[in-house]
Amino acid sequence: MKSLIFDAGPVISLAMNNLLWVLEPLKKKFNGKFYLTEAVRKELVDRPLETKKFKFEAIQVEKLIENGVLDIIDNNFIREKTPGLLNTANEIFKAYNNYIKIVHYAEMSVIATSTTLSADAIVIDEKTTRFLIENPKMIVEILKKTLHTPISINENNLKEFNNTTRNINIIRSIELVTMAYEHGLLDNYVTKLPDARKNLLESVLWGVKLNGCAVSKEEIEQLVRLETK
Repeated sequence: MKSLIFDAGPVISLAMNNLLWVLEPLKKKFNGKFYLTEAVRKELVDRPLETKKFKFEAIQVEKLIENGVLDIIDNNFIREKTPGLLNTANEIFKAYNNYIKIVHYAEMSVIATSTTLSADAIVIDEKTTRFLIENPKMIVEILKKTLHTPISINENNLKEFNNTTRNINIIRSIELVTMAYEHGLLDNYVTKLPDARKNLLESVLWGVKLNGCAVSKEEIEQLVRLETK
């Protein structure tokens, strides 16, 4: 069966823009499963429920889980595979003679699940994890600028990680909201104001960017041109 594995970031981006509801119709159009790992579920539900600021967003995610829009996946393989992926990824780049921790457990559980299910894609907004899979040399440049020092690479660990993730496809919340727009799911927000459709699309794209999706201003402008021409 077709499947997408969600990291916490894209779900948070949708929640902060009052767009969590688009997941149900998008899932129907996808005709597959939308999965959260147990580690991601804890980030989205358990921890925010202990706060006051994000409790309502956590309740909305829990409701999607209870309604079967988001399925929880957890098994021995994922629990055994994730720590190894985490250690490998966090022992690739070194500065000042110390390895730099660049990823977290929940993100690696998403990757472990994707390899288990041969998922169609993972849904992740976090720039570092995406670059680690798609273009690790970019991480070196970012770390150099941030830390103002040369970065050394453990080539064996990088090769091992790349071999594990080479068949993984990545989409972001920016693609999710663009698909929602393309399928007419956002048409209820079209106003009688000038350039209503353009402004609508621009607003949701910037909304997810400002809530954590790693997307450039140029990418947004290109999407708006393509979708509203």
